[in-house]
Amino acid sequence: MTGPEAAALYAQSLNTGGIQGWITDNVVPLVLLGIAVILLWIGGRGDNAGVARRSVGLVVGLVALGIAVSGQGPVIGNFLAGLLIG
Repeated sequence: MTGPEAAALYAQSLNTGGIQGWITDNVVPLVLLGIAVILLWIGGRGDNAGVARRSVGLVVGLVALGIAVSGQGPVIGNFLAGLLIG
């Protein structure tokens, strides 16, 4: 089978699961390792207030990353909206 028929057959099984899994398994830990090294370097200079300021932003970013990676965004959004609306 060659030509458009073959392309249509192979295109039916395309998805983003492979790249999403690779990013989750490889890129996320490398980013976290880089952040940890930077915080240790800043803390080693004695700037504890700088580490604390950056850690707050880091926690917010990690929460957003966790929501994005877990796929639970709509559930969490409904929960937060329920807190505001009642």
